[in-house]
Amino acid sequence: MVGIMATGMVRRSVATRRTLEGPLVTSATASLVMVASAGMVASADTAAVEVIADARRFQQENNLMNYDHFFDQAIARLHDEHRHRVFANLERMAALFPRAVWHSLDGPREIVVWCSNDYLGMGQHPKVIYAMINAAIHMGTGAGGTRNIAGTNRPLVELERELADLHAKQAALVFTSGYVSNTAGLSTIAKLMPNCLILSDAYNHNSMIEGIRQSGSDKRIWRHNDVTHLEELLAAADPHRPKLIAFESLYSMDGDIAPVQRICDLANRYNAMTYCDEVHAVGMYGPRGAGVAARDGNMHRIDVIEGTLAKAFGCLGGYIAGSANLIDAVRSYAPSFIFTTALPPAVCAAATAAIRHLKASDRERERHQQRAERVKLALSAAGLPILASSSHIVPLMVGDAEKCRQASDMLLRDHGIYIQPINYPTVQKGTERLRVTPTPYHGDGLVDALVEALVDVWRQLELPLLDRTTARRDSKVWPTRSSEEMTRALAVS
Repeated sequence: MVGIMATGMVRRSVATRRTLEGPLVTSATASLVMVASAGMVASADTAAVEVIADARRFQQENNLMNYDHFFDQAIARLHDEHRHRVFANLERMAALFPRAVWHSLDGPREIVVWCSNDYLGMGQHPKVIYAMINAAIHMGTGAGGTRNIAGTNRPLVELERELADLHAKQAALVFTSGYVSNTAGLSTIAKLMPNCLILSDAYNHNSMIEGIRQSGSDKRIWRHNDVTHLEELLAAADPHRPKLIAFESLYSMDGDIAPVQRICDLANRYNAMTYCDEVHAVGMYGPRGAGVAARDGNMHRIDVIEGTLAKAFGCLGGYIAGSANLIDAVRSYAPSFIFTTALPPAVCAAATAAIRHLKASDRERERHQQRAERVKLALSAAGLPILASSSHIVPLMVGDAEKCRQASDMLLRDHGIYIQPINYPTVQKGTERLRVTPTPYHGDGLVDALVEALVDVWRQLELPLLDRTTARRDSKVWPTRSSEEMTRALAVS
């Protein structure tokens, strides 16, 4: 029936087009081709297919532009390179985290998520959920506008105060995402310092790269975590020129940690500002969860700290924290702050609840580190090729885009385990991987099931396993409480 209706619509559209001239013909014909390319009428209806072919011939004969062709080619390139991304349709279950329902083509199925950035499970913590519900009941769902119009709500002001206190800075400014906070922060800060030179770590996140690009400032790229190269670049710069060193404290794909103290030493020596992205560290490291710089005693030496509310804090949004003047300047000059609707009060209230809880509780952080070490030890003992790291992120190296995607598909389909493949451009070609992120709620049973599933997939895909004779597992080192017990313990804390 759909095919018959579509056929009639297409025939009428073609007939109409033959009576028209000018831009309307181009627009209408392009729309027809887009509908056809999207597969809306190309089922088993032969008549519809013929009409589509007629429309395309008409387009070619009249020298009309097929705009959809550009996008079709772009998607085809991704398929050819085995890096076209498909998103799993997941329904998180707050009471059963990290379990979720996968709505597959064959129907709903319960699975276990092993790649969430809700690192501590705060997105399902009762305090956080209650704060969001309570704020929505009292203040509604939306912010009502930009911060300049009607969006500066009380929960948002309280959130910024909480963040400034977390990082021991004079002020903080909240954005709609961590990506926006980086692009707005870096671009605006650099623009406000004439002739600024930005020194950027080679592995910085795309949001930082884009912020640097938007600043229009000169930049120098220093080899990843190579402070010797950084010093060479600093020494070569004009000592009177404003300089901004931009880096991450914890790099999310390799899981390695920046030499923050040595970077700060160089910043002092060469009179440079520091901008540190703590997105994958806030909530999880340091006293009160202030991040890696706080853990290592260097937070007071960082001029600008950037973070997110969407990972360890389990909510949504990003922020920067720094001096009162710097924050006021970014607030006053950054277009992506000025012209964007503010975060809703309920989101702000939930984020504040998460931050306050993690300031007072070390339980989640301690359990998180234990689980990460347990996973690393188990994967290594099984001969699986993990990339060594000193953080909670466990990169499992594949090195082939197609096999990486296949491994992800097989884990989900055959074992009910969801780990999204990480391919280019997120990582360099040849370094494709599965990025495993344990949470406090991944108990021993889930870890054992993960290892068994990964070994099975590795063997089926004929991926190399490492020699296990040198690996050793001592299960007595690790906590034996089940994930269900830990869930109940954390819920009441």
